[in-house]
Amino acid sequence: MTADSLNIALLTHSTNPRGGVVHCLELADALCAQGHQVTVHAPGVPGQPLFRSSRAAVRILPVPASGPSLREVVQARIHSFVQGLSEAGRPDFDVFHAHDGIGANALLALRRQGRIGACVRTVHHVDAGFGDPVVDAWEAQSIRQADRLICVSESWAPKLRERFQREAQVIHNGVDLGRFSPVPQARDADLARRLGLGAGPVYLMVGGVEARKNTVGALQAFVQLRASVPQAQLLIAGGASLLDHGPYRQRFEQVLAEAGLQAGPGQPVVLSGVLADADMPALYRLATALLFPSLLEGFGLAIVEAMASGVPVIVSRQEPFTDFLGPDDALWVDPYSAPSMTEALLQVLFQGRAQALRERGLPLARRFDWAAAARAHVALYSDLDRAPRALAEQPARLLSQPSFC
Repeated sequence: MTADSLNIALLTHSTNPRGGVVHCLELADALCAQGHQVTVHAPGVPGQPLFRSSRAAVRILPVPASGPSLREVVQARIHSFVQGLSEAGRPDFDVFHAHDGIGANALLALRRQGRIGACVRTVHHVDAGFGDPVVDAWEAQSIRQADRLICVSESWAPKLRERFQREAQVIHNGVDLGRFSPVPQARDADLARRLGLGAGPVYLMVGGVEARKNTVGALQAFVQLRASVPQAQLLIAGGASLLDHGPYRQRFEQVLAEAGLQAGPGQPVVLSGVLADADMPALYRLATALLFPSLLEGFGLAIVEAMASGVPVIVSRQEPFTDFLGPDDALWVDPYSAPSMTEALLQVLFQGRAQALRERGLPLARRFDWAAAARAHVALYSDLDRAPRALAEQPARLLSQPSFC
């Protein structure tokens, strides 16, 4: 295989704006800009488009609206990939690259059938468990059996080595500096009106109400802050997910009720849900600070997007954030301590401190470049053996494998 011009299939698990999906689309655009042909494949409910446009070709593979269990949701999406990529016989791509365990299990099935050669999987992070041993086994299988692994931060490579005995190449995320900028735009004021944002301070969280995002802990810190800064607002954006976060959402609502706070446009807590992709640059610029006390991340794409937008960042003092942020690049917090977070929420209101963080954040964001990430991917792709394997060479079928594989 040569790297002159590749025909690349990228697989992502959803049409919704999750971090891994954003990564996949940004990589697709950067690969297209470098002269490669890219088709993004994503399972989606009929009539549901991808949340944003792409320079790449996009193929939405139909799946049912929902399933009674996570296992059935995941299995339906794997099946959708397998069926969609099998329709025309052996898929005519040079590279098959999945950005999650769902797509990777589909590629493993196609490899076992002799339809494709090597496949690549990007591991953004690995959850402790999904509450279903079969889904957990599928996730582990997708990591152990992929031909090449990529991770997006230095700290995840040794974790994958220890847990799965696999080596992974580190290729960082990027940030689109043409899109994310501190320069105000007309859309900013319109979005502020729609969300009911006041004079501030406005603390932004990205990712919805989820345990991994530590939203309840952040809310508890915000409640403490309101005692001294009563005009503050907590703005929580996003939240589309295949996982059931209902019980955690109930805890969030309980803390909100106990504090006597309301949620909604113009309220102390604003739950925007999934916003239009075109609103995201304005969303960052409207924030006094990004509050990112996550407990588990692969990288933290929102951090560099906020920094590129001139927004100070409050972040958990733990990996992977310590991989790429220095001591003075952000306000560091103990994510398990509400007082620690409250102190950072107060500290960022000091103009000198906020300005120092902005001045450090912009150059740091410039280090993360999607074009460089695309070049690193192409170098890895060029190493692959894309010849389909003989069926006799395929690994034995695992008990955890979906029945159609």
